[in-house]
Amino acid sequence: MISLSQRINNLSESETLAMSRMSRELKAQGHDVINLSVGEPDFFTPDKVKKAAQKAIDDNYSFYTPVNGFQDLREAICNKLKRDNDLKYTPDQIVVGTGAKQCIANAMLCLVDPGDEVIVPAPYWVSYREITKMAEGKAVYIEAGIDNDFKITPEQLEAAITERTKMFIFSSPCNPTGSVYSESELAALARVFERHPKVFIISDEIYEHINFDGKHASIASFPAIKDRVILINGVSKGFAMTGWRVGYLAAHPAIAKACNKYQGQVTSGTCSIAQRAALEAINADPASTRDMLNKFRERRDLVIKLLEEVPGINCNTPAGAFYLFINIKSYLGKSVGDKQISTDTDLCMYLLEKAHIALVPGSAFGDGECVRFSYATSNNLLIEAVSRMKKALEQLL
Repeated sequence: MISLSQRINNLSESETLAMSRMSRELKAQGHDVINLSVGEPDFFTPDKVKKAAQKAIDDNYSFYTPVNGFQDLREAICNKLKRDNDLKYTPDQIVVGTGAKQCIANAMLCLVDPGDEVIVPAPYWVSYREITKMAEGKAVYIEAGIDNDFKITPEQLEAAITERTKMFIFSSPCNPTGSVYSESELAALARVFERHPKVFIISDEIYEHINFDGKHASIASFPAIKDRVILINGVSKGFAMTGWRVGYLAAHPAIAKACNKYQGQVTSGTCSIAQRAALEAINADPASTRDMLNKFRERRDLVIKLLEEVPGINCNTPAGAFYLFINIKSYLGKSVGDKQISTDTDLCMYLLEKAHIALVPGSAFGDGECVRFSYATSNNLLIEAVSRMKKALEQLL
C-alpha cells in the first residue's frame, strides 16, 4: 500500500482543471462539448512574441537562467510597472516564476507559518485556498455577494483581522467574478491595512489588461502599505501566453530575496526561451492588447444579453477578466426524472451530461449558489452554449 503524505491528502484537485478533464473525456467519446470552464484566452500568442522565442533558440538561450529571471527581463518588468502603474521597483525586487501561480505559492510559503490566518475574500480563485493549506495557514473567508458586485467592504475587512492574521490575498480584476476594485475602493481597504502593520497583502493582478472600465488600479500604489504588498502579474492572460508559463512578483527586497531562495530549491529559473518571449511582450505598447480587450467586451455584452432570456438566473456586469459568475440558486432543489439538483456541482454535471457544456461549480470559488461561465470562446459557440443551457434548465421542475 502506498502511504501518501498528509500534505497531499489534504489538497484538493483544482475544480477548473477537473471540469476541463471531464470535458475532454466527453469529447474523446465523440460528443460535441462546449468547454466554458477554462480560464484561458482563445487567441494566439502575438507573432512578435513568437519570433522573439524563435530568435532565442537560434541565439542558443539553452542554458540555466538566474533563479529570479534574466536581468534584462527584470529591468523590463520594472519599466512596465513604472510605465503602466506608476510604481517604482528595482530589479532586486522582482522574481520571475513559472507562472503567476508559482509566484503566489512562493510568497505564501515564505511568509505564512502554521496556524497563521490568511484572509480570503469569497468568491476567490480556487488555488488561494489550496496554497494556504500547503503553507499550513488557516483560511478566513469574507463573503462578498452579488449585491455588492462580489467586492468586500472595509468594515468586513476590519472585522476579519485578528492577532493571528498574517496575510490577505485577492485578485482585481477578479477570477471568478470579473469584478474590479476601483482606486477609491482600494484606498479604503489600504486605510484598514495601515492600522494593522503586521498584515501582508498578495495582490493578484494577472488580469490587468482585461479591464473594461478604465485604468487599472493597484493596491501597491498606496505608499503607507507598499512594502507589505506582494504584487503578482505575468503574461498569460493579457498576451495570450498561458502555455509559456511566465509570471512574476514585485515585493520588498527582503521578501523577493526569500522567494528567490525558496524557488532555487524547487524549480530554479523559468524556461530561458519563455523568458525571452516574455521580454518582448512586457516591452510592448499596452495598446497592443486593445483588440483582445474589445473582443472580450463584445462577448461579455453578448452573453449577458442572451442570459436575460434564461429565467431564474442572475448575474452582474463584470468590469474585467472574461468570466460571468452566475447565480443559479433558483434551480437548486429541482429535478428531472430521477436526477436531483441539490448542489451547484449537481447542476454543472447535469449541464455537462445533458447539454454538453462545461461550467465550473461556484463552490470551488467559495459560493455554492453560483457557477462560473468563461466567455473566452467564439460568439457562435457562446450563442450555442446559452441556447443549450436554456433548453436544459427548462426541463428542471
